[in-house]
Amino acid sequence: MAGAKTRRQAAAEKEEQEAAAQLLNGNGAAAAAPVARRNDGNTDEEEDDDDEEAAENIFLFYPNLIGYSRIVLAIASLYYMPIHPRTCSALYTVSCLLDALDGYAARAYNQSTRFGAVLDMVTDRCSTSCLLVFLASAFPRWAIVFQLLISLDLASHYMHMYASLALGGSDNSHKNVDKSRSMILNLYYTNKTVLFATCALNEACFLGIYLLSFSSPLLSPSLLQQVPASAAAAIHQGAQVNSSLLSMIFPNPYSAGALELARANKMDSFWPWVLAGVSFPVMALKQIINVVQLVKASRWLAEGDVRARRDARRAAKAKAL
Repeated sequence: MAGAKTRRQAAAEKEEQEAAAQLLNGNGAAAAAPVARRNDGNTDEEEDDDDEEAAENIFLFYPNLIGYSRIVLAIASLYYMPIHPRTCSALYTVSCLLDALDGYAARAYNQSTRFGAVLDMVTDRCSTSCLLVFLASAFPRWAIVFQLLISLDLASHYMHMYASLALGGSDNSHKNVDKSRSMILNLYYTNKTVLFATCALNEACFLGIYLLSFSSPLLSPSLLQQVPASAAAAIHQGAQVNSSLLSMIFPNPYSAGALELARANKMDSFWPWVLAGVSFPVMALKQIINVVQLVKASRWLAEGDVRARRDARRAAKAKAL
């Protein structure tokens, strides 16, 4: 009887334990399942979060997709630059305007990334540099001015970005400029209206100068080759010209047909002069900001070097003692 009673007591205790497990877990069968999932140190919910993060593709974020479209439009504008000023200006303008849209998309969808910030800056610098390269060729007497503008633009932004990352920390944005360091840079980078207006009018001035190369008889692009006398004679004699739909859509920018197309697309100089004249003061201001940015970044890097050298000397003295 004592042995049977012991077995009944053991069975009752087992039933009480199973009932308690059901109350705690809501399902007795589920009690052992989390243990198996926790063998790798993560719960099932944490594993789902890890899978979501692993599947996230930065390159396909909406702001970055807008950035890729800017690159395509910029390349298309460069193709039409020597032959079709209206098409080039339209493509270049849309590419520049999308620069503001990607920022709104990044904030709206919480997709701000360092890759996107660098992509945006690199696209801006390359587009402006390519336009200035054309202007240097279209206006050879002013080539050194456009070359200096390219150098100043690239140098100032590179040094500012490098100083921000090296001394401000890897998580610091190049747009985080304290007022104590520079009032003008703080206003330029933190006020979105000022930033957009300055950059837009800076590009508008260069576009106005570009359009002048197609509007004034004294200012003509020098990239287009003159038609050789032999080729001109053959054309006058009725030589057959091989053409295709592809060549009509994408003409050779150095061909005789492209030269005639460029001449046919000449425009009145009034609006290009207005565009260049109105935006010129802001363009000049943008160059001043670039100079300030270059000087401030140089000083910031020098201050960091002074601190690093001082710390190194102190460490060497402490080690010697």
